[in-house]
Amino acid sequence: MRRCAMDDAERIELATGARPSALEPVVGHGAPSHRRWRVSFDDRPPAFAKVAAFDYVADWLRLEHANYQALAGNRYLPEVIGWHDDGDSPVLVIEDLSDAIWPPPWSRADVDAVLAALDEIQGTPAPDPIDDDFGVLFDIHEGWDPMRNDPTRALTLGAFDQAWFDRFADQLAAAAAAAELSGVALLHGDVRSDNLCLRDGRAVLIDWNWACVGAPELDLAAWLPSLHHEGGPAPWTLLSDAAPLAALLAGFFLEHAAREPIPQAPHVRQLQFDQGVVALGWACRELGIPPPARNCTCNTLLQSPAWPSPPPNTPTCSTCSAARACG
Repeated sequence: MRRCAMDDAERIELATGARPSALEPVVGHGAPSHRRWRVSFDDRPPAFAKVAAFDYVADWLRLEHANYQALAGNRYLPEVIGWHDDGDSPVLVIEDLSDAIWPPPWSRADVDAVLAALDEIQGTPAPDPIDDDFGVLFDIHEGWDPMRNDPTRALTLGAFDQAWFDRFADQLAAAAAAAELSGVALLHGDVRSDNLCLRDGRAVLIDWNWACVGAPELDLAAWLPSLHHEGGPAPWTLLSDAAPLAALLAGFFLEHAAREPIPQAPHVRQLQFDQGVVALGWACRELGIPPPARNCTCNTLLQSPAWPSPPPNTPTCSTCSAARACG
């Protein structure tokens, strides 16, 4: 247990009306963009506080709070305990969810609970403050087209080789271009295991700063690659006939995975690669394209900024001893 840092303790007191007795640091997913605390009080249950550490995430936190206000009362949200914005480092305080289930691993009941929550979200009329269009909010089409213009960085990932890319990139790009993104359905915009938990058989989703509107299947489609990577069901078993969306997601994730690492979020490129590999296999299956051989690119691979460290449980390349899923 760590004693309160005075500045954050004062912010939390202003947000909740109660002086914290102690703050315990909460380890997130590797991003130092927020200071995260499990807050103890003398006279009330504990809570979770998130304090913005940078200017750009301060705006995200303000947007998240505004979205919580706009969607207040829905069961897929955590309870908001308090909010304070000093113009520098705003703080959002929500209920403590540390006793909830945070997958993975995934059971069928867990998956069903998230599917039910997504249905409930899509059944909620989007409030006026949430009007950003999914296709505009995300640079979702920055995928196959940039890679076709210059595939150099993408090839260093080892997800496909030059011959396979030259043969099938145009077909994948055409499928991605046909993806329907427009709509008026309410979307969370960032459904992943680190943004949801399960309590009493229900899914609770956090981190609502990317809430937007669009085609109703977008939240589900964007979640499925990470779900399968974490041991959940294959994407096509939960969303059929989705070749355009699968191709769109594969291009988006792999193109972004090959970019330079993000200093404030060093984990992101690995997440994008993992999701991109799953989405690519999904797209190939839907389009009848033979999946690429996961061949190691040896020295080129080892220099790739998108592969800062080998993932767990991957075989070693017998040629170059790189820890990578080869062959």
